[in-house]
Amino acid sequence: MRQILVLLCRLAPSALGVSVAIVAGASVAQSYPSRAIRLVVPQTPGGASDALARIIGQQLAEPWGQQVIVDNRPGAGGNIGNDLVAKANPDGYTWLLGFVGTHAINPSLYKGLSWDPQKSFTPLATLASVPFVVVVNPQVPVKNVGELVGLARAKPGEVRYGSAGNGTVNHLLGPMLGSAAKVRFSHIPYKGAAGAITDTLSGQVQFTFTSMPSVIGQLKAGTLRAIAVTSGRRAELLKDVPTIAESGYPGFDVTPWFGVLGPAGVARDVVNKVNVEINRLLASRETAERFAAQGAEPLVTTPEQFAKIIANDVALWSRIVRETGATVD
Repeated sequence: MRQILVLLCRLAPSALGVSVAIVAGASVAQSYPSRAIRLVVPQTPGGASDALARIIGQQLAEPWGQQVIVDNRPGAGGNIGNDLVAKANPDGYTWLLGFVGTHAINPSLYKGLSWDPQKSFTPLATLASVPFVVVVNPQVPVKNVGELVGLARAKPGEVRYGSAGNGTVNHLLGPMLGSAAKVRFSHIPYKGAAGAITDTLSGQVQFTFTSMPSVIGQLKAGTLRAIAVTSGRRAELLKDVPTIAESGYPGFDVTPWFGVLGPAGVARDVVNKVNVEINRLLASRETAERFAAQGAEPLVTTPEQFAKIIANDVALWSRIVRETGATVD
């Protein structure tokens, strides 16, 4: 055996190196995970990212026999959590709950970021697509988008909407709808979606754009009223609520994705194992039902397809940021 190895080293050292790497990679994947995984959510508790992270974390813990610990790290529009994961050891034990807002929009809004949305991360698996919903305080005399636009025209500067912060999807949806309707809404940024929702409930702002999981409880209780969804088709959970496109603005379609990423350099075998396991969960009835209760639809992709989604959305939202003139100031 020793003579064979010596001969291989002399004749094909590079081939032997590849073989050893393949065996090592397979060994790593076979024993993975051998300890708890840290899932960083770059947003406050209570939103769509947090809800999806906790669902998938709980469901992975049982088959893997290891905890998936959700670690909320909000701040700077999500950049703090993204930076933490980008700098982490690429051993597969630190994940990021990525979201189109923090991952595809921020690079166009913030200068000098320490991370790159494509080069600094390894796409592992998408989780869901989640339409946003336009919700108003029930005391506001509007029941559809047309009446909301009419109110803004009748009271220039007085119709306010809350967002999770400057440059978030919640923020950019305002000027997007305003541009389509040729009207201006006054933007009030908060440090997270929870603040915007709280002030919509109290009447400090008239409406907000938010992910469905953030307000599903209030919609069921009747403390908020949904007047439209931002996706191109109606949401399964709110079949009676029209889309913005149906409300007179054809082509309006914003359905953010959520997914799991690791730092750049995660071993391919680990990437494949995570992707296969998460996709298996997404195909289960239990996950579909738990996601549906949050207004989310499972989104199954390969790591390569996920990488393409990110590249396309970075380009798309860069254009939207330019066209709306959105800033983080």
